[in-house]
Formats: sequence, C-alpha cells, structure tokens
Amino acid sequence: MTVLLTGFEPFDGASINPSWEAARLVPGVRAVQLPCVFGETLEHLRAAVLEHDPAVVVCVGQAGGRDGVAVERVAVNLDDARIPDNAGRQPIDEPVVRGGPAAYFATLPVKACVAAARAASVPASVSYSAGTFVCNHLFYGLMHLIATERPGIRGGLVHVPFAPEQVLDGSRPSMPVAMTAAALTAIVTAAASVGDDLRLVGGSLH
Repeated sequence: MTVLLTGFEPFDGASINPSWEAARLVPGVRAVQLPCVFGETLEHLRAAVLEHDPAVVVCVGQAGGRDGVAVERVAVNLDDARIPDNAGRQPIDEPVVRGGPAAYFATLPVKACVAAARAASVPASVSYSAGTFVCNHLFYGLMHLIATERPGIRGGLVHVPFAPEQVLDGSRPSMPVAMTAAALTAIVTAAASVGDDLRLVGGSLH
C-alpha cells in the first residue's frame, strides 16, 4: 500500500519546518515537501497524488504553541490568513474552493491514529480545528480532491509542535523531531491498517 506523506517548507522567517523534517524520516512512505503558498500547495499535492497513486495521504503541518501531535478531524472551506504566506499572499474571508461544501471530515481513522501515536509514547490528541492558514487550505483541498475525484484514498492532516531549536527560550512547547517522526510513523501505520475507527470520547478545539 502506497502512503504519501507531505510536509511544508519553512515559513514566517523560520529556518526549518518540523512537519517536513519529521515527514522525511518516516520509513516506507513517499515523502514530498510542499510550498507554504495558497493555491500552489494544492497544485503540488495534485501532482504528487498523480505521480504516486497513493491509497493513503497524510499531510503534516506545523502548529506552533501546541504541546503534542494533533490529528485533525475537520477541514473548513475558508482561507483567512493572519500572516502572509511565502509568496506574500494573505487571503481574507475567501473560500478554498468556490462553491464547495462548508467542511469535510478526514477519512483517516483519527482516534485510532491518536491511540497509535500514544502507544509510541508521544503525546497526541484529536483536534477539531485546523485553523484557516495554509495547513487547512491544503487539508480542505485534499479532501475535496478525494470527494470529487479520488474516493478510494484515505486522507487527512496532522499538526505537529515546534522543534526545540525554534523555541530556545522555552517560551512555547516543543517536541524533538525524532519523536514527531515516531508519532507520524505510528499514525501512517494505523491509517493504512485500521478499518473502523475507535469509538472513544476525545477531541478539542485549538
């Protein structure tokens, strides 16, 4: 089974992005780095899906301030950027896909993915908000692609914390890249192997 795992290039003046640094360490997947640019990231995603024909797509993004890995459950049809992307674009109150539904649910077994990450000794949770920046843009675009063209794909988004070198003053939570990679390895394994999701209480807004 082919699994496509994507991470983002650095953005907002950072020199690294832990989403990519961890994604490229996960064994047995097709790892692709995407631009942190509205619109362009979806073009690169589509090209990667066409090239690799994956059964599972897990997109990974950085969520500075979170203290664990978050498996996202809901993508919303809204671009509302608090900062410009890497091309200087800053859409406000714009749809990701004009005329598309208000939201999509991930088709990953999100609670099983969280349980797998925790079994690998990594803090993890279900999240019900992927924000409105490029991560959510990518997430919604992926789910729209699945819904309209590639219904056989399982897909979703995982947010990861800062890497320690991004917060040397200790002012915000961080996680070693190797630990993040261990969580992603467990998550993609669960995404590829678990049928029905776990029926457990869990999840929060961030």
